[in-house]
Amino acid sequence: IAIRGPVAFGHRRLSIIDPEGGRQPMFNEDGNVWVTFNGEIYNYRELAEELKSKGHQFRSSSDTETIVHAWEEWGEDCLKRLRGMFAFAVMDWRAGRLFVARDQLGIKPLHYIETPEYFAFSSEPQALRLVPGFNCELSFDAIDQFLWLQYIPAPSSIYDQASKLPP
Repeated sequence: IAIRGPVAFGHRRLSIIDPEGGRQPMFNEDGNVWVTFNGEIYNYRELAEELKSKGHQFRSSSDTETIVHAWEEWGEDCLKRLRGMFAFAVMDWRAGRLFVARDQLGIKPLHYIETPEYFAFSSEPQALRLVPGFNCELSFDAIDQFLWLQYIPAPSSIYDQASKLPP
């Protein structure tokens, strides 16, 4: 868990790539860019080599760290370079900006709640149930979509109060 001011990132991780070095949330060298990430970046080795040639220093062999440095180098345009299935959030303290994204095909979901008091997100909808004040009422429209389509298309979510980020 990382907390700074009004922002908190927590993460539960299935450790496959670099179990020790890939702990999340992950930060850049000065702690001003944070990332929490679910998924896999298939071309992370190639991107890491390119980013190293531009002067970025890596402390791990994790695909997660590639997102941190790709954000520093290309900002939102990093999405054009990432190949994989993913959902992630970047907090860029220098810009005072939170950025959330998911892969272009929508393989990995990103669910969120937005209220006047807070913005909360997770790659798993059941994690949102832990957010204080979250209304866990099911969306009957979403259930209907699931029964017809066998999935719930974005921006709908299983919960009335939550939404799913489109691919």
